[in-house]
Amino acid sequence: MHARPPRGRAGPPRLLRSAAFRIALLFMAVFSMAAGFLVAVLWWATAGALDRQTIAAIRADSAALVERYRDAGAQGLIEAIEERLALDVSAESIYLLVDAQGRKLAGNLDAWPAALREEGAWFRARIQHDGAVAEARVHRRDLPGLRLLVGRDESERVQLRLLLTEGVVWSLGAVFVFAVMGAAVMRRAIERRMRPAMVTAQTIATGDLSHRVPLSEQDDEFDRLGRTMNAMLDRIATLMAAVRGVSDAIAHDLRTPIARARGKLEESLATAATEEELRAAVEQGIQDLDNISRIFQALLRIAEAEAGARRAAFAPLDLTPLLRDAAEFYEAMAEAREQRLETDLPETLPMVGDRDLLLQAVANLLDNAIKFTPPGGLVRLSAREEEEGGIEIAVSDSGPGMPPADRARALEPFFRADSSRGTPGSGLGLSLVRAVAQLHGGEVELSDAMPGADPPGLRVALHLRPERG
Repeated sequence: MHARPPRGRAGPPRLLRSAAFRIALLFMAVFSMAAGFLVAVLWWATAGALDRQTIAAIRADSAALVERYRDAGAQGLIEAIEERLALDVSAESIYLLVDAQGRKLAGNLDAWPAALREEGAWFRARIQHDGAVAEARVHRRDLPGLRLLVGRDESERVQLRLLLTEGVVWSLGAVFVFAVMGAAVMRRAIERRMRPAMVTAQTIATGDLSHRVPLSEQDDEFDRLGRTMNAMLDRIATLMAAVRGVSDAIAHDLRTPIARARGKLEESLATAATEEELRAAVEQGIQDLDNISRIFQALLRIAEAEAGARRAAFAPLDLTPLLRDAAEFYEAMAEAREQRLETDLPETLPMVGDRDLLLQAVANLLDNAIKFTPPGGLVRLSAREEEEGGIEIAVSDSGPGMPPADRARALEPFFRADSSRGTPGSGLGLSLVRAVAQLHGGEVELSDAMPGADPPGLRVALHLRPERG
C-alpha cells in the first residue's frame, strides 16, 4: 500500500487570489469610508449642532442670571428666574435656586436632584419638572450662600437624535449593500475586460502564435495592455520566423563549406603524395573552418544585439572620433583599390551606446562600399544630428547600386544578391548593421546614392535614436 503524499500548506481561498476581487474589495472599502465620513459630517451638522446650540443657550442664560445676581442680589435673581419661567411657553427651561440648607427659593424643580450632588458643572440626567419626567441637560453654578441650576428639557431632541440614529443605521446598511453590489459589478467588469487577454495568453501557451488580443473601441487601459501584448506577440513571431530562417540559412549555407572542407581533407588523405601537399590541404581546411567560425561569431553578435543582451555595455561616447578611426583604417584599403574615401563629420556627436558594435557596423558598411565600388570611384562616410535628438550615420558609394527588390531583402541574414554571388562574404554584414541600429532604437535605410545616375550607387543610412551623453 502506497503512503499518501504529505499535503502542502493550504493557500488562500481562490476568491482572495483574484486580483479583480481584491480591487473590488478596495472599492468597497473606499466607498464605505467615504459614505461613513459623509454620515459623520451629517451627524455633526444635525445632532451635534443641536447639542452645541443647547449648551450655548444654557451657558448664556446662566451667565445672564449670575450677572443679575451681582447687580441685584438674591432677590433680583429670584425675580429674574420667575420672569423667565413666566415667558417659557414651551416649558423647556429648567431653573432651581436653593440656599445653603437646600431650601428652594425659585424655579420649576421641587428639590435639588440627587444625581447632581457630586462635583461638576455640566450634567445630563432624568429629572421631574412641571409634573413630568424628562431628559435634561443642566448647568450648575455655585454662588455665595446659594446654588443655581440652569438647564433645558431635551426630550424632543432625544427623540430627534433617536430618529437620526435610526436613519444613520439604515443608511449605513444601504451603503454596505450598495458597496457589495458595486464591488460585484466591478469584479465582473474587470474579469470581462481581462478575459480576452487571458484567453489569448492561454492560446499562445498551447503554441498558437497567430492569436491576438481583440481590442474594443474604448481605448482604455485594457486596450493599451492588449496593444502592448499584440506588439510583443508580433515581435516574438518575427523573432521566431527569423530563428527559423537563420536555421534554414545555416543549414543551407554552411553545409557546402563544411562538406567541401571535409571532401578536400579526405581527398588529400587518399591522394597526397608528399608532405607538402598534405600540409597545403590541411591549411586550406583550416581556412575553411575559420570562415565558418567567423560566420558563427557574426550570428552570435546579431543574436546578442537583437536580444538586447549588449545593453549592459552601453556607455557615454563621442561618435565623431569613432567614425574617424574607422575611416582612417579603411582609407588605405580604398587607396589600394584606387578609390577615394571622403568624410563629412561634425566636431562632436555625443551619445550613449555600445562602442564596439557601432564600430563593427560602420566597418561592415565601409567594407561593403569599398568591395562594390569600381576603381576610381568614391566612398563617402557622413554623420549628422537629426531632429528630436536622432543621429544619422550614412555610407554611400558610386558602385552599381542595388535594385529595389533586393533592397527589401538585403537586411535578411545570408541574403546575397545575384550580382554579388562572386564576391567573398557570408551575407551577414547588413543583418548585423540592422541589429545594431535596432539595439540603439533606430533603423536602417537603403537608397540610391545618386538618383538618376548610371550607375546610381548605394547609400546605407543608420538612423539611431540613442540616449544622449
